[in-house]
Amino acid sequence: MNKLFFILPLLFSNIVFAQAIKQKREVNFMLDVLGKTGVLAVIGLGFFIFCYVNSIKIFAWVEEQTSGTREYLLKKFEILFIEVDPKKVTWGLMIISLGSGAFVFCALAIIGKTALGVVAGIAATIGGWKIPRPAIDYFEEKRKKKYALQMVDALNLLGNGIRAGLTMPQAIGMVVDELPPPVSQEFNLVLQQAKIGVPLDEALENLKNRVYTEDNEMFVTSVSILRETGGNLAEVFDTITLVIRERLRLQLKIDTYIASGKIQAYIIGCMPFMMIIMFGSGDPDYFPLLFGTVLGIVALLVICGMVALGMFIILKIIDIKV
Repeated sequence: MNKLFFILPLLFSNIVFAQAIKQKREVNFMLDVLGKTGVLAVIGLGFFIFCYVNSIKIFAWVEEQTSGTREYLLKKFEILFIEVDPKKVTWGLMIISLGSGAFVFCALAIIGKTALGVVAGIAATIGGWKIPRPAIDYFEEKRKKKYALQMVDALNLLGNGIRAGLTMPQAIGMVVDELPPPVSQEFNLVLQQAKIGVPLDEALENLKNRVYTEDNEMFVTSVSILRETGGNLAEVFDTITLVIRERLRLQLKIDTYIASGKIQAYIIGCMPFMMIIMFGSGDPDYFPLLFGTVLGIVALLVICGMVALGMFIILKIIDIKV
């Protein structure tokens, strides 16, 4: 039995050694037959075939990441009722991406960190090009939350207007006059579309598509059904208002419970960088090894990636939908 423990590692090491020799022979054979130029040509041919086969997907991805980002931002600005010149959006994207990358590279190159400047400049360029989308999505989501809070007052006004004998467009006009943005902006757009001949059901459907929330979908669907079948819109609005209030109350309660989870995610995200600063302030040779060598830069990128992954997982766990 003891001999078996000595023989097995020996056999395993021989197998690994034989595989290494075989791979080395295969590499040497390829270099002897094709040469370095031939090997590079084969690699280039394989890359060309891959790009040719996936050319449609590649061009679609490139278009989505360039002009697609610009069109996405313009669409979101229109939803947010912000008038922006398309040329300014283009220049803004160029300055945020290429400008920030060039600035980071030049700043690090001046102090003699050219290698780090190249890596950080590329990262800043990519980050500058990617940041506008989540930023504009954040503002749109913030506007949706504000709109959801104002829907209670809007539905109360609509119900009271219907009880007073007003038509649906007249009740919507009350909402436009009495309430602040964003709900007044959205309902005003519905009213303007109805005035130029768009059917009210279609105008409300456009409202649901622009500001898609469960409350909006409930409101638009109920109005469309009752306009076709008949019924008491005021009572339906009261019921929807009650549902919205209960959902908002539950959402605020959940936000209170998950606040500690968000704080933990932010603390975990900041902790590695605070430790880097702490160790670097105590050891003068720490920063040159981390920022001035290839291994240090790779370790820093791995740290950033793991921190981002950890924060993403924590925030996904505590993202509870009501």
